Amino acid sequence: MPTKKPGIDNQLIRELADILNDTNLSEIEVEQDDLRIRVSRQGTVVNTVAPAPAPAIAAPAAPAPALEAAAPAPAAKSKANSSNAVPSPMVGTAYASAAPGSPPFIQVGQQVGEGETLLIIEAMKTMNQIPSPRAGTVTEILFEDAQPVEYGEPLVVIE
Repeated sequence: MPTKKPGIDNQLIRELADILNDTNLSEIEVEQDDLRIRVSRQGTVVNTVAPAPAPAIAAPAAPAPALEAAAPAPAAKSKANSSNAVPSPMVGTAYASAAPGSPPFIQVGQQVGEGETLLIIEAMKTMNQIPSPRAGTVTEILFEDAQPVEYGEPLVVIE
């Protein structure tokens, strides 16, 4: 196991912590070969190959100002507590259209069919189309273009 320790990239861990702070996400995880690194707002870092570096980066992962900035998020979620809300199936960046400058996939008041693309979520440099789980009318769009989103966060309300 000591042969794996030199393979830990402290710069990668610092970059993950910076991404966490910049996007106000609560957690980010990267897996590469036998190495898995998770950085969360609680200040814990899990590294399944070599746990020794965890204390060195606990502080950058949880600065107090970033946590205060993330506090309004639950209020935004409270307006879409209905069963008609379509939750995010993953953590990533939500996009309203296929490319910058192109028209959005959906608009408030638009009729959508089951399986129709509502938005795209970019996760790990992969664009994932998010389909409508049911047919109906879009009554609310709860995200802004290029906004970071969390798993389970309501994105669209379809009545």
